[in-house]
Amino acid sequence: MNKTGAWAARYALEQLGIRYTFGIPGVQNTELYDELNNSESITPMLVSHEGGGAFMADALSRLSDSVGTLVVVPAAGLTHAASGIGEAFLDGVPMLVICGGVRTDIPWKFQLHQMDLHQFMKGITKASYLIERHADIIPTLFEAYRTATSGEPGPVFIELPANLQLFPGALGDLPRWTPPALPAPASASQIDAAVVLLKSAKRPGFFIGWGARDCLAEVTALAEHLQAPVATTLQGFSMFPASHPLHTGFGFGPSAVPAARNAFADCDVMLAIGTRFGEIATGSFGVTVPTRLIHIDINPRTLNVNYPAQVAIAGDARVVLPQLLAALRQALPAQPANTALQNRIASDKKAYRESWYSHDSKGRVNPARFFDALRAANPPEAVTVVDDGNHTYLTAELMPILSAKSAIVPTDFNAMGYSVPAAIGAKLARPDVAVNCIVGDGCFRMTCMEIITATQYRLGVVYYVFCDGELSQIAQAQEIPYNRKPCTVLATVRIDGVAHAVGAHYRRINTDAELAPQIAAANAVAASGQPVIVEVSIDYSKRTAFTEGVVKTNFQRFSLAQKARAVSRALLRKVTG
Repeated sequence: MNKTGAWAARYALEQLGIRYTFGIPGVQNTELYDELNNSESITPMLVSHEGGGAFMADALSRLSDSVGTLVVVPAAGLTHAASGIGEAFLDGVPMLVICGGVRTDIPWKFQLHQMDLHQFMKGITKASYLIERHADIIPTLFEAYRTATSGEPGPVFIELPANLQLFPGALGDLPRWTPPALPAPASASQIDAAVVLLKSAKRPGFFIGWGARDCLAEVTALAEHLQAPVATTLQGFSMFPASHPLHTGFGFGPSAVPAARNAFADCDVMLAIGTRFGEIATGSFGVTVPTRLIHIDINPRTLNVNYPAQVAIAGDARVVLPQLLAALRQALPAQPANTALQNRIASDKKAYRESWYSHDSKGRVNPARFFDALRAANPPEAVTVVDDGNHTYLTAELMPILSAKSAIVPTDFNAMGYSVPAAIGAKLARPDVAVNCIVGDGCFRMTCMEIITATQYRLGVVYYVFCDGELSQIAQAQEIPYNRKPCTVLATVRIDGVAHAVGAHYRRINTDAELAPQIAAANAVAASGQPVIVEVSIDYSKRTAFTEGVVKTNFQRFSLAQKARAVSRALLRKVTG
């Protein structure tokens, strides 16, 4: 069979179940865009910036069974997309990055956009492929998909030269895509060793990360069987519903909310699932992890790195947890409800929220009141997309997430500007579900023009822009030691002007009293398909438990001389102004 490379690529993507591609047409991919336009199952999405397209692809992968796919040009198109690709790489999110390549059938060098794409992609992708023959296009895309979705997921890069796209060539027999089977189960000896530890536990605790995203039933059953409190990582903060009486919150150490700190204070056996024990998840490595640790993760390179495990199981949680649950049920009867533990968790959660209610927000919007109103106005399955900043930790601590995989956040790569375009990808993934974006004013101004894409495609996302005029997470970190805030005070942006420019509806919330009516009005407009920007005069004067905990953890690591220098400088600047 003789077909163009663009036709072959379209065929492969259709076989793989790709529903959307994201990018901007250019010299080296116009033929592929023309083919995608012919597809009955794939919609090519025009974005405003390839970085936004990458964040959309990331969110689509996180919230659906389709892998987010970029179709970009080399050089500037790829470098623009790099932040979104890097986010997916460090967060373990599958992505196909298909880049048009310069022509390989002509002798001239220094073609437009010509650079070493594979060297550039090497550090932020699982693998990269250069396709050199028509017959290799479909098998290579199939192999790239397997690589992106197997093991710890991540982005994969494919260069498809323009001449292969443009001209017909021999494809050979057309292969059909066969999805790979789940990985092999864990060994019986590993499962038995884990069960022995869990049976001996007096105060077991669970720490759940993104790797457990498809295992809510098993995690719930295990936690209830042992009556173990459940804490989550930041990326995994929607992996276990906040309404469950054993849910304690994000983190479990000095940077966690009181419910988690207290529930895990005497934890003697920990079951950690799908987490790398990274810096954010551990509050800058401030946690105390029990020596009797059972660590399950799909990536063997995460095991025994930051915290040694007594039982380390490299495996897919979707396979390992059913094994563990069956073995535990056979070895140990279900524990009766630990009402004392559950009551303590509920009491601690209530007291923490009351501390926010009692804080004087001086006429601005109290964060706890905001999240109360947002939760009340949306169904449990509504999706919350969060950016990077102080609002991230406010959301993690104060927004009750009630259904699995209904909240996403950039974590290890921590790209500011993620949420505005990611919310568009979330809406494409779940078109029948309300999607709310929580974004700080600093992050918002990075990618706000991408809302044009939401307007163009009638995607009714509600963007809540927390405005305080600062890059507040870093400004708070500067304020204590420096008594100044260099480069974190923002110039004023007319948010209503942005809304007008991108075709979004605009509303403003100045006080707590305006929360319920303004959120209801925003939801009504979004339901019609128009995006909405809601400017929120948020009060950031009360610090989150995470911020306070991280500052203390890092300060305690200073030597005595370093502590003296930091304290004396802070005091001197307080006195002298």
